[in-house]
Amino acid sequence: MPLWERSRIVSVLTAASLLTLGAAAPALADEVEQVKNGGFDGTTDPFWSTAGMPMTLTDGQACVDVPGGTTNRWDAAIGQNDVPLVAGQSYRFSFDASGDAGHVVRAIVGLAVSPYDTYFEQSPILGGLTHYSYTFTASTDTAQGQVAFQVGGSADPWHFCVDNVSLVGGVPPEVYVPDTGPRVRVNQVAYLPSGPKTATVVTETTTALPWQLNDAKGKVVARGTSAPRGVDVSSGQNVQTIDFGRYTRAGSGFTITADGETSRPFDIGGAAYQKLRADSLKFYYTQRSGIAIDDALRPGYGRAAGHVDVAPNQGDGNVPCQAGVCDYTLDVRGGWYDAGDHGKYVVNGGISTWELLNEYERSASVRKVSLSIPESGNRTPDILDEARWELNFLLSMQVPAGKPYAGMAHHKIHDQNWTGLPLLPSQDPQPRELHPVSTAATLNLAAVAAQAARVYCTYDPAFAARALKAARTAYAAAKANPALYAPESDGNGGGAYNDSNVTDEFYWAAAELYLTTGEKSFATDVLASPLHTADIFGAGAFDWAATAAAGRLDLALIPNHLPGLPAVKASVVQGAEKYLAVQKAQAYGVPYAPANNMWDWGSNSIVLNNMVVLAGAYSLTGKAKYRDAVLTGVDYVLGRNALNQSYVTGYGEVSSQNEHSRWYAHELDPSLPHPPAGTLSGGANSSIQDPYAQSKLTGCVAQFCYIDDIQSWSTNEEAINWNAALSWVSAFVADQA
Repeated sequence: MPLWERSRIVSVLTAASLLTLGAAAPALADEVEQVKNGGFDGTTDPFWSTAGMPMTLTDGQACVDVPGGTTNRWDAAIGQNDVPLVAGQSYRFSFDASGDAGHVVRAIVGLAVSPYDTYFEQSPILGGLTHYSYTFTASTDTAQGQVAFQVGGSADPWHFCVDNVSLVGGVPPEVYVPDTGPRVRVNQVAYLPSGPKTATVVTETTTALPWQLNDAKGKVVARGTSAPRGVDVSSGQNVQTIDFGRYTRAGSGFTITADGETSRPFDIGGAAYQKLRADSLKFYYTQRSGIAIDDALRPGYGRAAGHVDVAPNQGDGNVPCQAGVCDYTLDVRGGWYDAGDHGKYVVNGGISTWELLNEYERSASVRKVSLSIPESGNRTPDILDEARWELNFLLSMQVPAGKPYAGMAHHKIHDQNWTGLPLLPSQDPQPRELHPVSTAATLNLAAVAAQAARVYCTYDPAFAARALKAARTAYAAAKANPALYAPESDGNGGGAYNDSNVTDEFYWAAAELYLTTGEKSFATDVLASPLHTADIFGAGAFDWAATAAAGRLDLALIPNHLPGLPAVKASVVQGAEKYLAVQKAQAYGVPYAPANNMWDWGSNSIVLNNMVVLAGAYSLTGKAKYRDAVLTGVDYVLGRNALNQSYVTGYGEVSSQNEHSRWYAHELDPSLPHPPAGTLSGGANSSIQDPYAQSKLTGCVAQFCYIDDIQSWSTNEEAINWNAALSWVSAFVADQA
């Protein structure tokens, strides 16, 4: 799970908004202007600017020469304070702005005093003078509001001008309506020739509809009649299902036509999944910390090494603890940046690494996949070389012998304060801090290091032995300190990743240690765990905070002699049956139906991890229904969904392009790239915690709680654990092809 960022982004909005470029909306009789002298008539008063950046009047505009070398957007700003806001009131925030081409202004309405809550924000890319207009609904009553234009965070100086600043109350809210394209929804990437093939039609019609499958030349190659499904709860749409699974000929450029609409194109074949398996794993190289990314290996993604003690970085080579936590420093260079920020977290790194190592254990073909990384060509499979980059970091987070809590693992390491977007890792100037140890982090280390010991023993026996020693030490330390929890309040500069129930981590760690060593003491702990016989397959099978299923799956599928093993295997099949039943009840074929239709943060990874359980049942039973359930579930992620878009960058005619990230930030800085092909977006999140999503999506129904914008960190972040799920499932599908 990626981060809930709180850098001046704490308050919520309560209505939808729409960005419109061009003329402002016509005035209404009850509209009230809240900004004074927004046209800068002869003076800039009462606007202010930050020290060292005086405003000048140029052609009736307020202009500034923005200094270079600042870190955050708010380090340089123009604004006006004492702007009144009324909770529940809709406002139109508009202005004219220009700036040196490609630079970005963060335009906000917020609180002028601590804690500087942000009520609304937009970050347009500037050029010539352009009019911008937005609407939003305030959530708070205050007489201390602020309108501001934050222009810091640039390495180079630049010029910015603003005029006609207006905040008008009493305007009607404007409703955001996503462009969902044709009403026939398909997997926009590929269906397997021998697999199920299903499409969804959004229609008001309640009786069956004729459909036709067209090849790339427009020739009709199959026909049939759809099946009405009624109103789909997860989207609120009336839909029908098209089943064209009997067509098995491979090809590209197919479309489906029904109810007067033609779908986006798709292939029938397996080649796309061979590529996706590699691309989803290649994602990790560009997430690496502590190494320069070679542009020859990733054209367009080359960058300087981040956090290697080269200015302006304060670096990860000698990181102290938070004040009062410890009296030592650790060298924690390396590892993967967790998500769209520069933090590194043991609990999320643990489940991510487990899934890659599990993919290696479960798929022989992935061992031959080239990832074009610096280690390629050695005698170790690339997937293991990539996983080891994170494993070395995880091992470095263990408390040294002779220190308090020796053998435990620090929960995380990240910046002392939040940074803004965009910001390359090499340009991060914030001090880095080790956060306190936690039982959860320690057990993550124990579980994954034990797993690594059996996986790497063939390729590097010395590393395998080191990993097993660390796992044993961590497990013993966790048993001695079973209730050290990361606090929910520790969320400044990085995500809290708080978890106060670690029975699942104890079960998982004991399972991995048993599978690697076969020792009776670990088997005893597995069998004694209350989770060993519990139903652990809820709406979501597993994630960073719920790891029991990782242990259960490995016990069921990795050869071992645990007493009662048939019941363990049966429990995985029973869990898969639950997800299969859920999938059959969903008109979009998604094996996920959370309580009250409240879709979770990172729902795409939950959907994919539920498929991992389904794939486990297929491995255990050989029954095609579980295999087909995985193939059908993939359709949702790749375009057969309410928004008619693929959530994997570069896959499908319309795909997520603007995931929340400080370095894949093309939307904010055209000199930076979009996320690389094969990057998974978090997906629909009913709680829409970020202000941008709240300004667009308030009142959304489940699948519609998503927007492809870099500012929407609650629906559109990228993360290492999400891509781990994508890589695992894409490897499974590639193997079926």
